[in-house]
Amino acid sequence: MANVQWFPGHMKKAERMMQDSLKLVDVVCELVDARIPYASRNPDLDDIIAGRKPRLLILNRADQADPNVTALWKNHYRSQGIPFMECDANSGRGVKNFSQALRSVRDKQGTLRAMVVGVPNVGKSTFINKVSGRKTAAASDRPGVTRGKQWVTVDAQLELLDTPGILWPKFDDPVVGDRLAFTGAVKDDVLDTEDLAAKLLVTLRDEYPDSLRERYKIETDPDLQGWELLEACARKRGFLMARGEVNTERMAAVLLDEFRGGKLGRISLERP
Repeated sequence: MANVQWFPGHMKKAERMMQDSLKLVDVVCELVDARIPYASRNPDLDDIIAGRKPRLLILNRADQADPNVTALWKNHYRSQGIPFMECDANSGRGVKNFSQALRSVRDKQGTLRAMVVGVPNVGKSTFINKVSGRKTAAASDRPGVTRGKQWVTVDAQLELLDTPGILWPKFDDPVVGDRLAFTGAVKDDVLDTEDLAAKLLVTLRDEYPDSLRERYKIETDPDLQGWELLEACARKRGFLMARGEVNTERMAAVLLDEFRGGKLGRISLERP
């Protein structure tokens, strides 16, 4: 993740917009990716919110995460006194619990207003569409689709403020950057996708070898390098070019797409 220019100007503008909008809302809802609950929390939000508003943590994409690991995270949040809920915005599972979870954090007479924040591509717009029961927020499986703030009226008692996904200017831990890239929070066109796929394969080999063997029919030898695993997957998929060379670029794109789409099974890349 070194030397990648992935903090475009609109993200800085979005940060300022969020700061200005805090006075308009009663509570902040922070969506994180249940597969990487630590890496997908923007540390800058602590400075922006800084105790000014109560927060609800929403573990989205829980249906793609390892349920045993998610249970560990839930115990962790309970022990820290952090209000949370889990859901899967794509299927809608758990979304119906949102209003109750929100009011357990901050209840008031009249309309409750909540700001929905999170890193790019964490599913904010899809979540808002599911909560409101209609397509109002622009949803996409690539980062950077929501650019301006959008108010969405759920009902007479609840209004949501959709905000653009923002990252932070510098990853102190390169592993955090890799995990965000694995899940699509960083645009692929600023990355070396073959290098990224090789790193993901090593992670999966070490943590979920059965998923790799089942999906790509390869041996998960601990001595193999990431690029060797990538080549092995490409050969099994028949991604060959002229003179028998393997098309690792195509395989990298397929691997990242299938991982992000949950086709490798329920996988979590972080434990509390």
